[in-house]
Amino acid sequence: MRFTTDQQTLEDLNIFGKHGVDSIYALFNRTYTRGGAAILEDCFRYPLADVERINQRCGLIRYFAEAAVGFPFRPETFDQAELYLANADERTKLSAGEQSLMGKVSRLIAADSEYKTIYNGVVALVEILQILRRFVEGAGVRERPATGAGSGVDARSGAGLYRTEQEAIVALLAEPALQPLMLDDHKGKLSFENVAQYDTVLRFRHRDIIRRLLQHIYQLDMYISVAKVARDRGFSFAEALPKERHFIRLEGVYHPQVSSAVPNTLDITPDSNVIFLTGANMAGKSTFMKSLGIALFLGHAGLPVPAAKMVFSVRDAIYTTINLPDDLGMGASHFYAEVLRVKKMARELSLGKSLFVIFDELFRGTNVKDAYEATVALTTAFAGRRDSMFVISTHIIEAGEVLGERNPNISFVYLPTRLREGVPVYTYTLEKGVTADRHGMVIIQNEGILDILKNGKPKLTKNETV
Repeated sequence: MRFTTDQQTLEDLNIFGKHGVDSIYALFNRTYTRGGAAILEDCFRYPLADVERINQRCGLIRYFAEAAVGFPFRPETFDQAELYLANADERTKLSAGEQSLMGKVSRLIAADSEYKTIYNGVVALVEILQILRRFVEGAGVRERPATGAGSGVDARSGAGLYRTEQEAIVALLAEPALQPLMLDDHKGKLSFENVAQYDTVLRFRHRDIIRRLLQHIYQLDMYISVAKVARDRGFSFAEALPKERHFIRLEGVYHPQVSSAVPNTLDITPDSNVIFLTGANMAGKSTFMKSLGIALFLGHAGLPVPAAKMVFSVRDAIYTTINLPDDLGMGASHFYAEVLRVKKMARELSLGKSLFVIFDELFRGTNVKDAYEATVALTTAFAGRRDSMFVISTHIIEAGEVLGERNPNISFVYLPTRLREGVPVYTYTLEKGVTADRHGMVIIQNEGILDILKNGKPKLTKNETV
């Protein structure tokens, strides 16, 4: 079974971004080549639900992070190589026999843009192949001892995993027809004869080998560039467990796009598979839930996570409902959009899937009485699905009292607000229990809104400008 999610979740977590906002993908995309960027995008678009594959990818990236391996190629050579390889028309193949006409056509060749593209592509590929050989046969990839830090596949195992790719590259480079290219120092300009000879090998006779080698390099680009992001940002490497464990341990998880984000720690098990989150407005509930969703998404992609440590059982899908819009096209209210969203989750659960589900302020689109009754009923139903995990936030604290009596596997946590000289102060740090914090009127009064309505234009606060 493959891992799934949906557009609502991708938008909630800002995986690919919209309206010019930097995305999680953009945060990771420091690749040197277009091919590397495409492979990284595939990691984001098609997360994994296979424990072994997740841990293998994670171990490979961790190896390159700990080895601090740099990308040994000049990025611009790949654009030249790809432009060259894109033309597979046999009519453009160079022939060494044309040398007999060199006295007449050399001036034309020098001005021929098609020949320049071929020449630049050949030179670029000769350089790429020679660097690749030095990388795989020399000091580029070496086995390093595991550091013992973090979890998941360790660096030594990651080096062993890459050795399989390394051996595949060496085998491709051993093609006899490529050996003259490997030995050509081309310190001066390549002769027409050499270009024609190499063109036949690279673009026609062994095109498939060249494409496969480039794909190995693009894969290497992804490993190295993502490893550098992890190293620079202090991300960790998660360990995936079998789905049947139904367990998540997140230590020091935080939102990677929030400046000075406060880390939190959370455990989810079959005995506490529902997290019931309360807190005042602005206390950080939405940001915390997004940080959970992003970490779980990245973990399933086999990518580094913004946390001190993460161990998780793979899920069949992740679904979030954080910034749910009204469906104006079908005339649906926000409440009905919420109902349809819950219905989708119910259908997924009915198929026996193990889900990770986030609902931010469940049923905010209806009146308090309906919201209370619906929150109690649905949270109770979710609690009965111990093979899935749910994080639900609400302002209806009364629901928490009833749920705590009925469901021992619901874990109650809150994000507190402290009043300091009449001003709300937020810790953004989880505490156990349910909070009745409500400071909306305090904020309204501190902003002088009622005074504006009563007396006219007030003095500006420290956060305002004219």
